[in-house]
Amino acid sequence: MKNLHRIGIVGTGFVGMAAAYSLFQQKAASELIFVDKNTAQAEGEALDMMHAQPLVGRCNIVADDFSALKEAGIVIICAGVGQSSPDESRLELLKRNIVVFKSIAESLDRHAPDALLLIASNPVDVLTQAMQTLSERPHHRVIGTGTLLDTIRFRTLLADYYGVSPKSVHAYVLGEHGDSEIPVWSSASVAGMSIINHEINGKRIDSVARDHMSKQVIRAAYDIISKKGHTNWAIGLAIHHIVQAIQKDQHSIIPVTARLTGELGIDGVCMSLPALIHSQGVESLIPGNIDENELEGIKKSAAVLQEYKNL
Repeated sequence: MKNLHRIGIVGTGFVGMAAAYSLFQQKAASELIFVDKNTAQAEGEALDMMHAQPLVGRCNIVADDFSALKEAGIVIICAGVGQSSPDESRLELLKRNIVVFKSIAESLDRHAPDALLLIASNPVDVLTQAMQTLSERPHHRVIGTGTLLDTIRFRTLLADYYGVSPKSVHAYVLGEHGDSEIPVWSSASVAGMSIINHEINGKRIDSVARDHMSKQVIRAAYDIISKKGHTNWAIGLAIHHIVQAIQKDQHSIIPVTARLTGELGIDGVCMSLPALIHSQGVESLIPGNIDENELEGIKKSAAVLQEYKNL
């Protein structure tokens, strides 16, 4: 097995560097290798971060080409074009990003065939499926960040509503990481108590508040992009969370993009369900408890992604 603390990052834009900084600051990497078509930018980022080692600890940080990834255990892919405007959907990015991914897949299969790939580029579900098709490595070793970001947004909003720690909230957003995603209310809980039809910390949540919060989750990226032009910090930390689960072989349950093989009656589409993650990638998907309306929504989300998977 390759060294899971030797990590490559392909794409040194906002998301790639947020992920790199989180991994560096949290001491999750012994080596970070930056690969970007803009070589000067990658070199500058590596030099800038490397200077902070006396405050954090030893971590070899370099900028190089794909050949330097031969000993990497994990490669995080953040390359590609981003949303050009707040109104551009993630799926509209597909045709522009698929060309980039063909080249990346070929280079990674040549230089890092045993590395586990973590896809963070958007649209992440379709690009994860594309990488699984383009790469020769097993599907379970190509994972997308999926709806983990949406899930932590959902938990944050619920925590604010009830006045509790986000760590005490358990809830998922499933399906596409995008406009058709489904916040799962039927199994959402605080301290083990179902949110539906229960008072928690003196508050109940009605259908109007639920609908508003669901829209906030789905529109979060658009709102952020309209104000600052991109998203990066929360997804950078989400990437670190997934990497840590892989490195520590935690068998954590995380909503990431993986290929469904009959779960919920859906087959052959990459999207997010709670997934058991360990050092080899995704072991299995665990759909959990969802109601009929949520199941219908997740199937509609799969249908949206099905239209794009062969492009």
